[in-house]
Amino acid sequence: MDLAVDVAGLKLKNPILTASGTYGFGVEFSAFGDLAALGGIVAKGLSLKPREGNPMPRIAETPCGMLNAIGIQNPGVEAFVDKILPAMPWKETAVVANLYACDAQEFGELAGILAAEQGIAALEVNVSCPNVSQGGALFGADPGQIARVTEAVKNKAGTKPVWVKLSPNVTDVAVCARAAEQGGADALSLINTLTGMAVDARTRRPRLANVVGGLSGPAIKPVALRCVHQAVQAVSIPVVGIGGISCAEDVLEFLLVGAHAVQVGTANFLRPDFAFRLVDELEEMVQSLRLSSWEEYRGSLEIGN
Repeated sequence: MDLAVDVAGLKLKNPILTASGTYGFGVEFSAFGDLAALGGIVAKGLSLKPREGNPMPRIAETPCGMLNAIGIQNPGVEAFVDKILPAMPWKETAVVANLYACDAQEFGELAGILAAEQGIAALEVNVSCPNVSQGGALFGADPGQIARVTEAVKNKAGTKPVWVKLSPNVTDVAVCARAAEQGGADALSLINTLTGMAVDARTRRPRLANVVGGLSGPAIKPVALRCVHQAVQAVSIPVVGIGGISCAEDVLEFLLVGAHAVQVGTANFLRPDFAFRLVDELEEMVQSLRLSSWEEYRGSLEIGN
Protein backbone atom coordinates (compact mmCIF):
# COMPACT_ATOMS: atom_id res chain seq x y z
CA MET A 1 0.00 0.00 0.00
CA ASP A 2 1.19 3.49 -0.81
CA LEU A 3 1.65 5.37 2.49
CA ALA A 4 1.41 8.81 0.83
CA VAL A 5 -1.21 11.27 2.09
CA ASP A 6 -2.56 14.62 0.95
CA VAL A 7 -3.18 17.31 3.57
CA ALA A 8 -4.99 20.26 1.99
CA GLY A 9 -3.05 19.91 -1.25
CA LEU A 10 0.28 19.23 0.44
CA LYS A 11 1.43 15.79 -0.65
CA LEU A 12 3.46 13.86 1.93
CA LYS A 13 5.22 10.54 1.27
CA ASN A 14 3.76 9.16 4.52
CA PRO A 15 1.56 10.52 7.34
CA ILE A 16 4.36 10.99 9.89
CA LEU A 17 5.63 14.48 10.66
CA THR A 18 7.66 15.70 13.62
CA ALA A 19 5.98 18.15 15.99
CA SER A 20 7.10 21.73 16.51
CA GLY A 21 9.39 22.27 19.47
CA THR A 22 10.43 18.62 19.70
CA TYR A 23 12.70 18.25 16.70
CA GLY A 24 14.58 21.52 16.44
CA PHE A 25 14.85 22.34 12.74
CA GLY A 26 15.32 18.71 11.75
CA VAL A 27 19.00 18.93 10.83
CA GLU A 28 19.90 18.22 14.47
CA PHE A 29 18.53 14.67 13.98
CA SER A 30 20.16 13.90 10.63
CA ALA A 31 22.80 11.70 12.30
CA PHE A 32 20.07 9.28 13.44
CA GLY A 33 18.31 8.59 10.15
CA ASP A 34 17.33 9.83 6.72
CA LEU A 35 15.23 12.99 7.05
CA ALA A 36 13.92 12.37 3.54
CA ALA A 37 12.11 9.29 4.88
CA LEU A 38 9.79 11.43 6.98
CA GLY A 39 6.48 12.77 5.77
CA GLY A 40 7.43 16.22 7.01
CA ILE A 41 9.22 18.35 9.59
CA VAL A 42 7.39 21.03 11.55
CA ALA A 43 10.06 23.53 12.57
CA LYS A 44 10.24 24.88 16.10
CA GLY A 45 8.12 27.99 16.68
CA LEU A 46 9.30 31.17 14.96
CA SER A 47 8.70 34.78 15.93
CA LEU A 48 9.52 38.04 14.16
CA LYS A 49 12.34 38.81 16.58
CA PRO A 50 14.69 36.44 18.44
CA ARG A 51 13.39 35.13 21.77
CA GLU A 52 15.51 33.88 24.67
CA GLY A 53 12.66 31.90 26.17
CA ASN A 54 11.84 31.30 29.82
CA PRO A 55 14.32 30.96 32.70
CA MET A 56 15.55 27.53 33.84
CA PRO A 57 14.38 24.97 34.82
CA ARG A 58 12.16 24.58 31.75
CA ILE A 59 11.45 20.84 31.73
CA ALA A 60 10.07 18.48 34.36
CA GLU A 61 9.41 14.77 33.93
CA THR A 62 5.97 13.48 34.95
CA PRO A 63 4.38 10.02 34.98
CA CYS A 64 3.87 9.02 31.32
CA GLY A 65 4.91 12.43 30.07
CA MET A 66 6.73 15.69 30.60
CA LEU A 67 6.07 19.34 31.30
CA ASN A 68 7.85 22.05 29.37
CA ALA A 69 7.93 25.83 29.59
CA ILE A 70 10.57 26.64 26.98
CA GLY A 71 8.97 29.94 26.06
CA ILE A 72 9.34 29.68 22.24
CA GLN A 73 13.09 30.25 22.30
CA ASN A 74 14.12 30.83 18.69
CA PRO A 75 16.56 32.86 16.58
CA GLY A 76 13.86 34.93 14.87
CA VAL A 77 12.47 34.60 11.37
CA GLU A 78 15.28 36.55 9.66
CA ALA A 79 17.99 34.24 10.97
CA PHE A 80 15.85 31.22 10.15
CA VAL A 81 15.36 32.28 6.53
CA ASP A 82 19.00 33.31 5.99
CA LYS A 83 20.89 30.60 7.84
CA ILE A 84 18.72 27.66 8.88
CA LEU A 85 16.19 27.02 6.11
CA PRO A 86 18.87 26.60 3.39
CA ALA A 87 20.35 23.71 5.41
CA MET A 88 17.00 21.95 5.89
CA PRO A 89 16.06 19.10 3.51
CA TRP A 90 13.07 20.95 2.07
CA LYS A 91 13.61 19.57 -1.42
CA GLU A 92 13.07 16.02 -0.16
CA THR A 93 10.79 16.49 2.84
CA ALA A 94 8.01 19.00 3.45
CA VAL A 95 9.01 21.75 5.89
CA VAL A 96 6.14 23.34 7.82
CA ALA A 97 6.86 26.62 9.60
CA ASN A 98 5.22 27.14 13.00
CA LEU A 99 4.27 30.77 13.68
CA TYR A 100 4.27 32.52 17.07
CA ALA A 101 3.09 36.12 17.51
CA CYS A 102 1.28 38.34 19.99
CA ASP A 103 -1.35 40.01 17.80
CA ALA A 104 -3.10 39.34 14.50
CA GLN A 105 -1.12 41.96 12.58
CA GLU A 106 2.17 40.41 13.73
CA PHE A 107 0.94 36.96 12.70
CA GLY A 108 0.17 38.34 9.25
CA GLU A 109 3.58 39.97 8.92
CA LEU A 110 5.34 36.77 9.92
CA ALA A 111 3.24 34.75 7.48
CA GLY A 112 4.13 37.11 4.64
CA ILE A 113 7.85 36.64 5.22
CA LEU A 114 7.67 32.85 5.38
CA ALA A 115 5.21 32.48 2.51
CA ALA A 116 7.77 34.04 0.18
CA GLU A 117 10.23 31.20 0.85
CA GLN A 118 10.31 28.32 -1.62
CA GLY A 119 11.48 25.94 1.09
CA ILE A 120 8.34 26.37 3.19
CA ALA A 121 5.55 23.95 2.29
CA ALA A 122 2.89 25.14 4.75
CA LEU A 123 2.33 27.50 7.68
CA GLU A 124 1.18 26.22 11.08
CA VAL A 125 -0.36 28.90 13.29
CA ASN A 126 0.17 28.51 17.03
CA VAL A 127 -2.91 30.09 18.61
CA SER A 128 -1.93 28.91 22.12
CA CYS A 129 -0.22 32.22 22.84
CA PRO A 130 -1.33 35.47 24.53
CA ASN A 131 -2.76 38.43 22.63
CA VAL A 132 -0.88 41.33 24.22
CA SER A 133 -3.11 43.92 22.57
CA GLN A 134 -6.20 42.27 24.10
CA GLY A 135 -5.07 42.08 27.71
CA GLY A 136 -3.07 38.87 27.43
CA ALA A 137 -5.95 36.47 26.81
CA LEU A 138 -4.96 33.38 24.84
CA PHE A 139 -5.94 33.43 21.18
CA GLY A 140 -6.81 29.76 21.33
CA ALA A 141 -9.42 30.19 24.04
CA ASP A 142 -11.52 32.65 22.01
CA PRO A 143 -13.16 31.46 18.76
CA GLY A 144 -13.45 35.03 17.54
CA GLN A 145 -9.72 35.62 17.93
CA ILE A 146 -8.91 32.27 16.32
CA ALA A 147 -10.89 33.33 13.25
CA ARG A 148 -9.21 36.76 13.11
CA VAL A 149 -5.69 35.37 13.41
CA THR A 150 -6.40 32.69 10.83
CA GLU A 151 -7.74 35.29 8.41
CA ALA A 152 -4.70 37.53 8.98
CA VAL A 153 -2.34 34.67 8.16
CA LYS A 154 -4.41 33.42 5.24
CA ASN A 155 -4.38 36.90 3.67
CA LYS A 156 -0.57 36.84 3.61
CA ALA A 157 0.01 33.15 2.94
CA GLY A 158 -0.28 33.26 -0.83
CA THR A 159 -0.39 29.69 -2.12
CA LYS A 160 0.92 28.15 1.11
CA PRO A 161 -1.63 26.02 3.01
CA VAL A 162 -2.48 27.37 6.46
CA TRP A 163 -2.78 24.93 9.34
CA VAL A 164 -4.15 26.16 12.67
CA LYS A 165 -2.82 24.37 15.75
CA LEU A 166 -5.56 24.23 18.37
CA SER A 167 -5.33 24.06 22.14
CA PRO A 168 -7.12 21.42 24.24
CA ASN A 169 -7.44 23.94 27.08
CA VAL A 170 -10.90 25.07 25.94
CA THR A 171 -14.51 24.29 26.75
CA ASP A 172 -15.42 23.02 23.27
CA VAL A 173 -12.71 22.21 20.73
CA ALA A 174 -15.32 21.78 17.98
CA VAL A 175 -16.30 25.45 18.28
CA CYS A 176 -12.65 26.46 17.94
CA ALA A 177 -12.20 24.13 14.95
CA ARG A 178 -15.15 25.72 13.17
CA ALA A 179 -13.81 29.21 13.94
CA ALA A 180 -10.48 28.35 12.30
CA GLU A 181 -12.26 26.90 9.27
CA GLN A 182 -14.40 30.03 8.97
CA GLY A 183 -11.24 32.14 9.16
CA GLY A 184 -9.89 30.34 6.10
CA ALA A 185 -7.76 27.52 7.55
CA ASP A 186 -6.85 24.83 5.06
CA ALA A 187 -6.21 22.26 7.80
CA LEU A 188 -6.09 21.90 11.58
CA SER A 189 -3.44 20.36 13.80
CA LEU A 190 -4.32 19.32 17.34
CA ILE A 191 -3.67 19.08 20.10
CA ASN A 192 -1.15 21.43 21.59
CA THR A 193 -0.05 20.66 25.14
CA LEU A 194 -2.33 20.57 28.17
CA THR A 195 -1.61 23.15 30.86
CA GLY A 196 -0.15 21.58 33.99
CA MET A 197 2.29 22.03 36.84
CA ALA A 198 4.59 20.04 39.09
CA VAL A 199 5.92 20.83 42.57
CA ASP A 200 8.61 19.47 44.85
CA ALA A 201 7.24 18.53 48.30
CA ARG A 202 10.72 18.65 49.85
CA THR A 203 11.93 22.02 48.58
CA ARG A 204 8.40 23.45 48.47
CA ARG A 205 9.18 24.90 45.06
CA PRO A 206 7.62 24.47 41.62
CA ARG A 207 9.63 22.22 39.32
CA LEU A 208 9.38 24.79 36.52
CA ALA A 209 10.63 28.34 36.89
CA ASN A 210 7.54 29.42 34.96
CA VAL A 211 5.41 27.47 37.53
CA VAL A 212 3.07 26.11 34.85
CA GLY A 213 3.94 24.44 31.57
CA GLY A 214 2.66 22.26 28.77
CA LEU A 215 2.01 18.58 29.45
CA SER A 216 2.86 16.17 26.62
CA GLY A 217 3.58 12.49 26.14
CA PRO A 218 1.51 9.27 26.33
CA ALA A 219 -0.55 10.66 29.23
CA ILE A 220 -2.37 13.06 26.91
CA LYS A 221 -3.18 10.64 24.06
CA PRO A 222 -6.79 9.93 25.15
CA VAL A 223 -7.47 13.68 25.27
CA ALA A 224 -5.85 14.15 21.87
CA LEU A 225 -7.87 11.34 20.30
CA ARG A 226 -11.10 12.81 21.68
CA CYS A 227 -10.26 16.28 20.38
CA VAL A 228 -9.28 15.01 16.93
CA HIS A 229 -12.49 12.97 16.72
CA GLN A 230 -14.59 16.01 17.67
CA ALA A 231 -12.75 18.31 15.26
CA VAL A 232 -13.15 15.86 12.37
CA GLN A 233 -16.89 15.75 13.02
CA ALA A 234 -17.09 19.55 13.14
CA VAL A 235 -15.21 20.63 10.00
CA SER A 236 -14.70 19.60 6.39
CA ILE A 237 -10.96 20.38 6.24
CA PRO A 238 -8.18 17.86 7.03
CA VAL A 239 -6.99 17.33 10.60
CA VAL A 240 -3.47 16.42 11.71
CA GLY A 241 -3.39 14.55 15.02
CA ILE A 242 -0.83 15.21 17.77
CA GLY A 243 -0.45 13.88 21.28
CA GLY A 244 1.29 10.96 22.94
CA ILE A 245 2.18 8.91 19.87
CA SER A 246 4.74 6.25 20.80
CA CYS A 247 4.14 3.42 18.30
CA ALA A 248 2.60 2.64 14.92
CA GLU A 249 -0.65 1.51 16.51
CA ASP A 250 -1.04 5.01 17.96
CA VAL A 251 -0.66 6.45 14.46
CA LEU A 252 -3.40 4.16 13.16
CA GLU A 253 -5.70 5.14 16.03
CA PHE A 254 -5.49 8.80 15.04
CA LEU A 255 -6.19 7.96 11.41
CA LEU A 256 -9.05 5.71 12.48
CA VAL A 257 -10.83 8.64 14.14
CA GLY A 258 -10.34 10.72 11.00
CA ALA A 259 -6.90 12.35 10.99
CA HIS A 260 -5.10 12.67 7.65
CA ALA A 261 -1.63 12.66 9.24
CA VAL A 262 0.07 12.86 12.63
CA GLN A 263 2.90 14.68 14.34
CA VAL A 264 5.18 12.93 16.83
CA GLY A 265 6.85 14.90 19.59
CA THR A 266 7.81 13.82 23.09
CA ALA A 267 8.95 10.36 21.95
CA ASN A 268 11.75 12.08 20.03
CA PHE A 269 13.32 13.00 23.37
CA LEU A 270 13.36 9.37 24.48
CA ARG A 271 14.84 8.08 21.21
CA PRO A 272 16.34 10.50 18.68
CA ASP A 273 15.77 7.88 15.97
CA PHE A 274 12.12 7.38 16.94
CA ALA A 275 10.49 9.11 13.96
CA PHE A 276 12.57 7.13 11.47
CA ARG A 277 11.77 3.82 13.19
CA LEU A 278 8.09 4.77 13.32
CA VAL A 279 7.92 5.09 9.52
CA ASP A 280 9.27 1.54 9.16
CA GLU A 281 7.01 0.23 11.91
CA LEU A 282 3.96 1.82 10.30
CA GLU A 283 4.73 0.24 6.93
CA GLU A 284 5.06 -3.19 8.56
CA MET A 285 1.79 -2.77 10.47
CA VAL A 286 -0.11 -1.62 7.40
CA GLN A 287 1.06 -4.76 5.61
CA SER A 288 0.18 -7.03 8.52
CA LEU A 289 -3.35 -5.59 8.70
CA ARG A 290 -3.67 -5.81 4.92
CA LEU A 291 -4.97 -2.27 4.59
CA SER A 292 -5.83 -1.29 1.05
CA SER A 293 -5.73 2.52 1.23
CA TRP A 294 -5.79 5.40 3.69
CA GLU A 295 -9.05 6.59 2.11
CA GLU A 296 -10.70 3.30 3.05
CA TYR A 297 -9.26 3.25 6.58
CA ARG A 298 -9.44 6.93 7.57
CA GLY A 299 -12.40 7.74 9.80
CA SER A 300 -13.73 4.17 9.69
CA LEU A 301 -14.26 3.92 13.45
CA GLU A 302 -17.37 1.89 14.17
CA ILE A 303 -19.45 3.34 16.99
CA GLY A 304 -22.50 1.57 18.41
CA ASN A 305 -23.94 -1.82 17.54
